[in-house]
Amino acid sequence: MHKLLVKTTSALALLAATAAPSLAADVEVLHWWTAGGEAAALNVLKQDLETQGIGWADMPVAGGGGESAMTVLRARVTAGNAPTAVQMLGFDIQDWAKEGALADLNAVAAKEGWDEVVPAALQRFAKYDGKWIAAPVNVHSTNWVWANKAVLDANGIATPTTWEEFTAALEKLKAAGVTPLAHGGQAWQDATLFDAIVMATGGADFYKAAFIDLDEAALGSDTMKEAFDRMSVLRANVDDNFSGRDWNLATAMVINGEAGFQMMGDWAKGEFLGAGKKPGEDFLCFRFPGTQDKVTFNADQFAMFDQGGEVSKEQAALASAILSPAFQSAFNVVKGSVPARTDVSDEAFDACAKQGMKDLAAAAASGNLYGSMAHGHSAPASVKNAIYDVVTAHFNGEFDSATAVDELVDAVSIAK
Repeated sequence: MHKLLVKTTSALALLAATAAPSLAADVEVLHWWTAGGEAAALNVLKQDLETQGIGWADMPVAGGGGESAMTVLRARVTAGNAPTAVQMLGFDIQDWAKEGALADLNAVAAKEGWDEVVPAALQRFAKYDGKWIAAPVNVHSTNWVWANKAVLDANGIATPTTWEEFTAALEKLKAAGVTPLAHGGQAWQDATLFDAIVMATGGADFYKAAFIDLDEAALGSDTMKEAFDRMSVLRANVDDNFSGRDWNLATAMVINGEAGFQMMGDWAKGEFLGAGKKPGEDFLCFRFPGTQDKVTFNADQFAMFDQGGEVSKEQAALASAILSPAFQSAFNVVKGSVPARTDVSDEAFDACAKQGMKDLAAAAASGNLYGSMAHGHSAPASVKNAIYDVVTAHFNGEFDSATAVDELVDAVSIAK
């Protein structure tokens, strides 16, 4: 697979060079954005670079969360043949930076004022040892609820703003014969629910203590037991066929009026828009009750690999283009996420994205922007996976809440 990918990349590079002999050099970009809309958005970036005389050697590696891409990357770096730039998430960026593999982007960051426009919570992953080593593309926030407006209206349900209102809405839908909560029984989806539940139950300081600081007292507290109790309430409101369901099929249940709500990140919006549905008219988007002024996030970034001790002209141009307001707008309108910089105009965005941009800026300013545990932005993968195991076992009835708390403390302690 490795040789085949290298040959394919070489062929693409050769093709680019043949098609545009005036280009000074190519950037070889490893990423996993292979879906139509994402690929179309990347063309904006390619065209920007072409105007500067820089070609683009595309190296797409399919696979939603980037695991396959990271495997290919490791092989390339081991062979001494690192790509120019690589799409990365969270702690992966920090791990490569620790190895000294990433280029220092401080010069372009200083010139363009990244420190002033990128939220500190994103800089936590984009910087290492005081140096910018990645250019953030977007912010996905994970504490959203999606609802079918017609279903809610038919059952006299207003948008819930508290846990009590949310549970009352779930009960009303169940009594009406509608699946209250569309959900897919996969570990990361269970953890996405738990993310929002913990933030709503304990508040921002508790979320930080438990999932970022990995504080044993928080992990083992009565508040955490209450969070697990609330997860049991959600479990009682999903349908019998939830196990193993993909997230987009759960979204389709809401779109089709088979379910009232789904708790999912903002990528779910693309499913509604793709089905011709309009925010505010056909579907509703709102923060999980109790997390209204808070945002949990993950963010795609492009890390630049060290090409000999100094950032190349091409890498600097790519990093600059990624953080340009024009690209941040064009790409994120298509992706469903919001820009990684907080000064981009919301003019081209739909109502849900406008709300998302407003929420992000407010959360960043108030210190309420936190990396999502479920999506690998609060703790390293070993800890995330340990939490996954406990949350899913509890959700599936293997533990009661008190046992789950004990298991969580032990699992995190071992994984740290």
